[in-house]
Amino acid sequence: MQASGLRPEPEGPTPDTDTGAVGEQESGEARPLAFQWSLLAWAALVGVLTGLAVVGFHHLLGFINNLLFCPVVEWLLNLFGQIQPEPPPLEVPLPPDTGTPLKALLQLGLGGLGFLPPPPAPPEPIPLPGEPLPAWLASWPVVLIPMLGGLAVGLLRVLAKDLGPSLPSLMAMADGAVQAAPKLPLARLVAASLSLGSGASLGPEGPSVESGGNIGLWVGTRGGLSPQSQKALVAAGVAAGLAAGFKAPIAGVFFAFEGSYSTIPGRPSVRAVLVAAVASELVTQLFLGDEPIFRLPAYEVRSPLELPLYLGLGLVASLMSWALVSLLAAGRSGPVQRALAQLPAWLLTALGGLAVGLMALGFPQVLGVGYDTIEALLGSDGGIALATLLGLLGVKLLATGLSSATGFVGGGFAPSLFLGAVLGNVYGQILGDSGFHLPVAEPPAYAMVGMAAVLAGSARAPLTALLLLFELTRDIRIVLPLMAAAGLSAALVERWQGLADPGLLGPDPVEEERRNQLASLSVAEAFEPEAPLVLDSATPAGEALSQLLAVHGHCLIVQEDNWVSGLVTLGDLQRGLTAGTADLRLADCRRSDMLWLTADASLAQLEDQLSPNGLRQLPVFQLEDPGLPKLPVGLPSTGLPVAGLQGLASRDGMARALARLAMA
Repeated sequence: MQASGLRPEPEGPTPDTDTGAVGEQESGEARPLAFQWSLLAWAALVGVLTGLAVVGFHHLLGFINNLLFCPVVEWLLNLFGQIQPEPPPLEVPLPPDTGTPLKALLQLGLGGLGFLPPPPAPPEPIPLPGEPLPAWLASWPVVLIPMLGGLAVGLLRVLAKDLGPSLPSLMAMADGAVQAAPKLPLARLVAASLSLGSGASLGPEGPSVESGGNIGLWVGTRGGLSPQSQKALVAAGVAAGLAAGFKAPIAGVFFAFEGSYSTIPGRPSVRAVLVAAVASELVTQLFLGDEPIFRLPAYEVRSPLELPLYLGLGLVASLMSWALVSLLAAGRSGPVQRALAQLPAWLLTALGGLAVGLMALGFPQVLGVGYDTIEALLGSDGGIALATLLGLLGVKLLATGLSSATGFVGGGFAPSLFLGAVLGNVYGQILGDSGFHLPVAEPPAYAMVGMAAVLAGSARAPLTALLLLFELTRDIRIVLPLMAAAGLSAALVERWQGLADPGLLGPDPVEEERRNQLASLSVAEAFEPEAPLVLDSATPAGEALSQLLAVHGHCLIVQEDNWVSGLVTLGDLQRGLTAGTADLRLADCRRSDMLWLTADASLAQLEDQLSPNGLRQLPVFQLEDPGLPKLPVGLPSTGLPVAGLQGLASRDGMARALARLAMA
């Protein structure tokens, strides 16, 4: 008879928490899984705590931002007698009062530079003593504020020493591969508030998501939960952080499972993630209201025939995503960080803030999160000069890379949305009145799709980007263009750079050290000692299975006339034979495209091929073709000669290679 109430978890073996399958008693009757209810309660707690943390982060960020860019700037201008006269009202409505650097700069007359197309005017003469400074130089406090913020962030890093692990490290801790050391996110959120409040060109979503993950693992370890439940709570914290940061719970749920760090299967995890996202969003709405983070206009549709043009935007967005990810990775690379480490941490972040401030003299929109500029780009009134937008793209990229490399705390979601909005607006202007004069939608429509496309390519999360913009616009008409542009952008960036986490949420030193270690080792270090099994495509499936079992292999190569035609795994053969097909040949057992690597690949690329596809072995070929992608899928047009097969690289071989490196 089924139990009617909750029962405590048994001390002995527990049901399979990976799949959420219901265990059975000896009598054969199903019994309820009491741990699922307790996991939901823990997930609700994680969601509430994460929501409260994000609310506190929001208020602290607004306080620091308003303090630095209003009273402090006014005091500095007063001190040196450089108060500018009140500017005349702008014809274009100012962005909403959101308490951000751009708003403060606009109030002080510092933000119009580079934002609206300036009227043609002769160059201003060099000011004589006693004359007022030129407009761009009169905004000199914008240089000082980021530098002071950088100094404060550097000192906090010195005092705190460790702001807590990032997401890949949290998952390794939950798996037991690394000693668990979660930290409550107080220091991280204070550092992020100082960074973003003083104008660092980063975003608040990274600290929010990482804080949620740390809270999830902290709650899991304090509650004595199993490693699988701890991983579920990390995912719950991730979803709660993104849901609270963007006020988009659906996107938060999908990001928890779509992120390249995620290895969280099972129905219990899905339930926990849903509960945490709902709890976090509820807390955020109670304290911050239910207004969306962006005030997006209705999506404009001129013709369904515009869809190919959105594919073109996806292609351009993939290039922007690649540039952003590459720049962030270069700033965090070993040689760059070793060179920067020669400076004290407080001086390094101060110099980084100084550099960002100097850029802001011409383009104040690069300061901080940039939501004001995004809303202006999405507005229907007025226009922004094409040349100004093109310059803003380059300056924003550079400011984001410098902010990340010099130690400011923040994520890359907001910069990717910013760059996508600017890029989409440029693309729309070129298609419309400023270029080809095509009968297409206005630039704001392309700006909205560009935001999703750049985010999808940068974060390798097309579903998250699609759902995020859909939640913000609540317009079903935008879904098809979003799917086309975001899907293409993510696919192209993965083809060029692999599947590794680009680190948009912030640097993870532990994970980056591990990936650099893998990248330093050749794929040949992971070869299996046995030669690969190569069989003709006409070989009977039963015979092929017997030979594969005899050599203790997990996959074999299928060849026709000395050319490789595919790869068949042990599971493929078992499924084919179970179906009972008469005269089943080896060629009939192929179930997927062939994945392989070139001989000059690294163990990092091997991991990128094995992990998302659930494989244990992968063939490696000696093939000289510079046009091949980093992670080839399927057979190349030139074919794969059997003579070029070098061996099978495997998970076990990768583990042996790392063990040899550790003992060296």
